[in-house]
Amino acid sequence: MDTFSLIVVSDETSPVRRFEVRKTLVKRCLWGAGIAAALLVLLLVDYVRVRVDNRELDGLRSETIERREQVAEFQKKLRFVDTQLSRLQEFERKVRIIANLPGSAGTGGEEITEVGADAAPPQGGDELGDAMEETRLQPASQRIPVPAPDASEPERVSLLDQGVQYLGAIAESQEASLAELVTGLEGKRRFLASSPSIWPAQGWLTSRFGNRVSPFTGRNQFHAGIDIAGAPGTAVVAPARGKVVFAGKRGPLGNSIIIDHGYGVRTQYGHAKDVFVKRGMEVERGTKIASLGNSGRSTGPHLHYVVEVNGKTRNPLDYIFD
Repeated sequence: MDTFSLIVVSDETSPVRRFEVRKTLVKRCLWGAGIAAALLVLLLVDYVRVRVDNRELDGLRSETIERREQVAEFQKKLRFVDTQLSRLQEFERKVRIIANLPGSAGTGGEEITEVGADAAPPQGGDELGDAMEETRLQPASQRIPVPAPDASEPERVSLLDQGVQYLGAIAESQEASLAELVTGLEGKRRFLASSPSIWPAQGWLTSRFGNRVSPFTGRNQFHAGIDIAGAPGTAVVAPARGKVVFAGKRGPLGNSIIIDHGYGVRTQYGHAKDVFVKRGMEVERGTKIASLGNSGRSTGPHLHYVVEVNGKTRNPLDYIFD
């Protein structure tokens, strides 16, 4: 028989209902149901797999974000260390200028010679090479490579590795240079005590050393010192041990003081309100010598501060540590 008979009896009084269903149709329905069930199982398995993959992907994304934050934090720490090394190098440069040791150059008036240009580099410097010596003079923000925002994780790690190696080389060179500096400073205690190294007054640096436009004539002129503005009466102190060789009125500078620190170094102070020292007095670093004022030819209360070495003006900022 090619058909199935389906008899339906609802109750005793109802007529008997008979249905004929082809076997092929039943088989097709069963096959369709099996296929549908198989597809449903596959879809369910795939859905579960996608959910698991999404969960793992979310975990990887979170881990990637955390890694990027760690890389950024490490990059920040590297830049901080580089900034500290830059400050240490600048400190060493000033010490070498003040102690008249080779290895650094100051800025100033005429006949400025870059000391140490022909001298042999400190021990360990050869390992850095010429490129390293050039980058040591760059600002800290330019010396550590910064990964691009879309850089991959391997690229970021590679740049960090380069930064670590670079700072390690700089630190090694700096250690050798400082060891050489310590050797050069031996026996220079009296010299250093007589070398100006602190701010002579507290205030605001309003004019730097070098060429500028004159506030009186409007023309370019050479400014032989720095101007420190502040409240009238602010204490002016000696930046180092020395002997007062002038105290009184001095033309456009008004009430002025000149201190001879020995070793060819002199400092000058102009536009003072009051002068508390006399010619011939010995002063120590930190001794109050005057009060900040507006005497002489001045546009406002400030101190005009000059440093001379062997009769040549030098940039006072090269002689200030704090």
